[in-house]
Formats: sequence, C-alpha cells, structure tokens
Amino acid sequence: MPSVVGLLEQHELAARRRVDGLREEADRIQAELAAAEREWQEWVIARRRVGTVLAPDDGTTADTEVIPDLRDTDAQSALRDAAKPKSQVPVWRQGLARSVLSVDYQRIITALADRARLGQGPLNCQEMAAAFGMDVVPARVEALRSKAKRLVARGWLAEPAPGRFTLAAGVAGPGGGS
Repeated sequence: MPSVVGLLEQHELAARRRVDGLREEADRIQAELAAAEREWQEWVIARRRVGTVLAPDDGTTADTEVIPDLRDTDAQSALRDAAKPKSQVPVWRQGLARSVLSVDYQRIITALADRARLGQGPLNCQEMAAAFGMDVVPARVEALRSKAKRLVARGWLAEPAPGRFTLAAGVAGPGGGS
C-alpha cells in the first residue's frame, strides 16, 4: 500500500508539471501576441505612408519619419542583438547586454538594477507587478515569477530567499551587462 506522503508527492509533481506547461504556453502566447502587434503596427505605418504618398504635396515634411540606414554597422548590430519573439533567454556572461532579452525580461532587470543602485533589497513578484502598474492578480504574478525563475536559471538574477529576486553578481550597469 502506497504511503500518504508518496501519494501527496505524486500529486504535487503532477500539479507542478501542469503549472510549468501552462507557463510555457503563456510565454509562447505572449511572444505570438508581440509578433502580431508588431505586424499590426507595420500595417498601420504602411497605410500612413501610402496616405502620405497619395496626398497632395503642400511642401511640408513635418510628418516625415527618420529611418535608420540599415547599411550602418551600428543599426545592423542593434537589429542583430535585439530580442526576437520566441527567443530564448541566453545564459548571462560577462559583457552581454540586456538588450538581447525581450522587453518583459529587460523590464525585470531594469527594476532590480534600480533597486540595487538605490541600495534597496530584493523584490518579490507581487511587488514587481505593482511597480509595473499591472493588476496584482495570480495570472500576472505567476507570469512574472516564471520569467524571474528563468532569469535565475540563466544567471541574470539571484534568488537569495524563496520568491525574492535581485540581480546576480556581475549583472549591473545601464546595459545590464558588466
């Protein structure tokens, strides 16, 4: 006959696997949403540009957008290093800039870097959600926790106490690298 503790451990493991699967699905959906929003914005820009081209020219250029020259090496490196949807969180190494992370991960790193700069302690995910202006509801808090745990696993953050996050040793500065 199986022990009660053994049965509880089996149920706990099954629940944890379900939570991990749902977190991965939420991350995938967030990446798809970001890609869809980018595509939508590209269509909005295209429509505006066509409207500008087809509009009668009155000699004003106030609405002209500045577009970086992609032949410029700085622009190329910025595009290459920018985070892409569905990108993975790279393992932190000396000199790696936080710009390789997606915007959500950069936001977490920036918040914790600001706290470290001000000499304040670690943050938990509920405090992060409130600081980001999010509704402090379980879904949002768990999404942040999933991201923070991923950053811990990849060496960007440390978890000095369960559920409390701070920058890992060496991750500092305005770029998030060394």
